[in-house]
Amino acid sequence: PSSSSSSCAACKSLKRKCNQNCQFAPYFRSDDPIKFAHVHKVFGASNVSKILSGVPEEHREEAVNSLVYEAAVRLQDPVYGCIGAIAALQRRMVELQNDLNLARARIASYRNFLFDYASWNDEDADDGAAAFLQQFPL
Repeated sequence: PSSSSSSCAACKSLKRKCNQNCQFAPYFRSDDPIKFAHVHKVFGASNVSKILSGVPEEHREEAVNSLVYEAAVRLQDPVYGCIGAIAALQRRMVELQNDLNLARARIASYRNFLFDYASWNDEDADDGAAAFLQQFPL
């Protein structure tokens, strides 16, 4: 930041002067102070600085986004953090897979019922029913 612009959110939070070499300024704008506040609360400014120093500059924004996400989740779930969110998503995925399997089984049962019904009602309808049902593969 130049002398005419305001300090970044990190420098404001840490009550220090923000200069043009501030490593936080590109990622923690002054108009979004909560972003740095959450990251600082969970990781600490010193650790964030060390993490950013160890990441190539072209990947720092992605690293900051990851830290921001982890901090937000960690504040919501201090014990499990992202692992808790991942576990919840995995449980939901299993539930949805079970729902899908049930729906497929019901469709198969209904297809068999339609085929049997068409066959029972009209011997000549076999070909028509089979052709119709082939349009809807499982």
